[in-house]
Amino acid sequence: MINEHTARVAPRVLSIATSNPGQPYTNEQLIELFDINDSKLVNHFRNSRISRRYLTLPPAGTDGRVGSESSAELAAKHKREAVAAGAEATLLALEAAGLKPHDLDYIACVTSTGFLCPGLSALLAKALGLRPDVHRLDVVGMGCNAGLNGMQPVVNYCRLNPARHGALVCVEICSASYVFDATMRTAVVNSLFGDGAVAAVFGPHGPSTQTGPEVLDFCSYVMTDHIDAMRFDHVDGKYSFFLDRDIPNVIGANVRYPIDSLLAKNGLRMRDVAHWIIHSGGRKVIDAIKFNLGLSSHALRHTESVLEDMGNLSSGSFLFSHRRLLQEQVAEPGDYTVMMTMGPGASIECCLARF
Repeated sequence: MINEHTARVAPRVLSIATSNPGQPYTNEQLIELFDINDSKLVNHFRNSRISRRYLTLPPAGTDGRVGSESSAELAAKHKREAVAAGAEATLLALEAAGLKPHDLDYIACVTSTGFLCPGLSALLAKALGLRPDVHRLDVVGMGCNAGLNGMQPVVNYCRLNPARHGALVCVEICSASYVFDATMRTAVVNSLFGDGAVAAVFGPHGPSTQTGPEVLDFCSYVMTDHIDAMRFDHVDGKYSFFLDRDIPNVIGANVRYPIDSLLAKNGLRMRDVAHWIIHSGGRKVIDAIKFNLGLSSHALRHTESVLEDMGNLSSGSFLFSHRRLLQEQVAEPGDYTVMMTMGPGASIECCLARF
């Protein structure tokens, strides 16, 4: 069973807040804006189960089409939008937790859609007016699974410093990694990802902090045989993300290993899990997880609704889903929750929490 000392000192999710830069686009609008005529590409956009996505795109020209952006323009867009959206989400999360920026002791920032030096954590420290002694971490280039990779050090810091507060900030400006070259390779990515930022605040128990669960444990599972299945390449001098067509099968075939390991070492079984918070990786990935874990659409309702409303938000997707669970207010004290993210490596990250 779960170690009772660990449970007593486990930090709690105090609040989650989000921000979506840019403006919403349907895939039908994007087909027009980027003048996509190939029937295979058009069908791929239309079959994504995505109603809309927030994207930061340049204004359309006189012909109604969006022009190409240079690598420098894409990098500048990432920095500008990441700082603005990350700051907005963090301020909203701190306010919801009853905190001010100077109350924050640790901040971990996650992004894979652009490289920043100084890192996003330093840029947000300036934008938010954080204390000069704030502890910082930047997680760069780990992809869609990285939100849980960034959460673990925040939780560990709060566990070692029970009176202090930490924040996890995931910011992905996926439109800063778009390359449109009329190929299926880029269409797979361009039909799926959206822009978004999310911040989660962690800290000690208290009368006003019973909105989220205690974070109890983590588990990782890396499938290095598939290390190239999800990766960034250079296309026309720009970064472009690549997704192998077999990713849903890879994730589906391996998803039980980390889940079973996480539950077994905490003395739990699948039936003990009341809530599932899973990365919105795409319709085929979600279907593979549902099939191999024996989960219903209701169990993954937030995962599927985030995909439909915002697309794949990369590292922050699972926190968008988690926020929707908290807004439902259906979790009961003692309910166990499993969070899971998937990404390059190929890897599956899992987390166990309890309300």
